[in-house]
Amino acid sequence: MNNKTFLSLHSGIYTAFALALFLIPELMWPVYGVEINDQNALFLSQHTSIFLGGLAIISFMLRDIEPGKVAKNLFLSLLLTNLLGVIITFYGAVIGVFTGLGWSDPAFFMLLSILSFVQMKKQ
Repeated sequence: MNNKTFLSLHSGIYTAFALALFLIPELMWPVYGVEINDQNALFLSQHTSIFLGGLAIISFMLRDIEPGKVAKNLFLSLLLTNLLGVIITFYGAVIGVFTGLGWSDPAFFMLLSILSFVQMKKQ
């Protein structure tokens, strides 16, 4: 897949999750087995949207990047970010915070990690 397609897809995925966790966290989190039971938990979910939205914006703004060293560093950064997502969400699933579809989160981040790795290798 070319850089523009990959980064547009990456941006779209992160935008969807950022908006969902900001606008409807009370609907999203229970699917993963997590309850939003107070105002602090609600705010932390919405606060997470900052970072998800930021990744979406970075991916979108750099979607026309040409292959080369800078592109390779961008994809390495996305790879490492997504691997961090694998580790944290896997930990959440193992300790029982995530139930239900919670196990899909590590798989989701692993898929994005693999796609980021493949894209990085093309640079």
